[in-house]
Amino acid sequence: MALALLSVVQFMLVLDIAIVNVALPSIQVDLGFSQENLQWVISAYALVFGGFLLLGGRAADILGRRRMFISGLVVFTSASLLAALAWSETSLIGARAIQGLGAAIIAPAALSILMTTFAEGKERNIALGVWGAVGGFGAAAGVLLGGVFTDLLSWEWIFFLNIPVGISALALAPVLLGESRDAGARSFDALGAVLVTGGLSTAVYGITQANDWGWSSGTTIGVFAAAVALLAAFVVRETRAQDPLMSFSIFRIKTVAGANIAGFILGTALFSMFLMLTLYMQQVLGYSPLKTGVAYIAVAGGSIVWAMVAQMLVTRVGVKPVLVTGMSLLTIGMLYFTQVSVEGSYLGDLLPGFLVIAVGMAFSFVSISIAALAGIPAKQAGIASGLINTSQQIGGALGIAVLSSVAVAHTTSATKAGDAVPQALTSGFQAAFWVGAGVAAVGVVAALALIRRDELAAAPAYEPEQEEALLEAA
Repeated sequence: MALALLSVVQFMLVLDIAIVNVALPSIQVDLGFSQENLQWVISAYALVFGGFLLLGGRAADILGRRRMFISGLVVFTSASLLAALAWSETSLIGARAIQGLGAAIIAPAALSILMTTFAEGKERNIALGVWGAVGGFGAAAGVLLGGVFTDLLSWEWIFFLNIPVGISALALAPVLLGESRDAGARSFDALGAVLVTGGLSTAVYGITQANDWGWSSGTTIGVFAAAVALLAAFVVRETRAQDPLMSFSIFRIKTVAGANIAGFILGTALFSMFLMLTLYMQQVLGYSPLKTGVAYIAVAGGSIVWAMVAQMLVTRVGVKPVLVTGMSLLTIGMLYFTQVSVEGSYLGDLLPGFLVIAVGMAFSFVSISIAALAGIPAKQAGIASGLINTSQQIGGALGIAVLSSVAVAHTTSATKAGDAVPQALTSGFQAAFWVGAGVAAVGVVAALALIRRDELAAAPAYEPEQEEALLEAA
């Protein structure tokens, strides 16, 4: 029951990242957003979420994981209500930033509760498999539900949806979740918290704004230089602090380092892919928000089925083969989308790629969730959980910024060369997918080079009754 509760909340958080994409045109019209400010509906959430995850993870270890989980739920649910009732650009962007803060508190606390609830080995692998599957399904379901709610009701309902889930979780958390913390921690390392939060937030801000400023502009270079300086100062601080916010000893486990690199690449590829495909369907193929959402059923439904397969495979053949397979299939899926055409059809241009991506996404999320916590002691559960979430969020922000920049540059060039708008847009999306495929291929290399079988806990003997019970609970 604890696993079921944590999984539902994780689904809500991941869903909220993707669900806004399809609703952006409606939000722009209703609230009078300017074109340059519209991106902040997504960026405000990503900026705060990515920037505060490590701090949220350490707070969970020190102050209590269940306590921080409940606190984050209060913040996130309240902010969702504010977002649904937003009356202007400023009010919605502000609400989205507060949502990001709530998510940054919830996500590492939830994953660390899961880690400390289940013993390392087969039991935890199954639980983390469920967690990873929910993450993959939430990413696909977000674009599906965004279209359905926006067309059949209104964009406000994409935020109202969070409220009953949040209230139910608040009621059940004290009953179903146990409290735990790092009893050996003596201080909070406030300076380290300020440095890493400032560095990550500055980095995400630079990534989200670089397309507008220009990647080679003085402003962009200055912001990234400030982010590097803050993060370098954080590293120096943590090597000298008596009770550091983050112990870099966890990176001695190559599997954990590999999982975070793979998680970063997964976020880079997937978030940008969903955005590019949504724009392609609406701007080139002329799909409505509802039709765009329904088009993603193949990904959302397929990811559920294949996540169950992935959970069973990791207990039989291990994490590494599943992760390598998943990242390879993501690469193949991105390569398939490089052939999208102006007169494209769902069956020819989209469905085959969606079916491949569903398998790759499920295999990758499940295996990364397990590898990211391999060999981590319980007292560092929160910071390890915050780290993998940070990797995925910053990867997603970077992917959206870079692939959007590639698409816009190629579209502009094609337009100047005399191509009609649909052809120009399509050439831009094709170029973006080529870059995305290259990024995903790096994930295959990282999985092959860094994920080590000897660092992953040996799986106990196969026990179908135990697996059935855990999967049924989820």
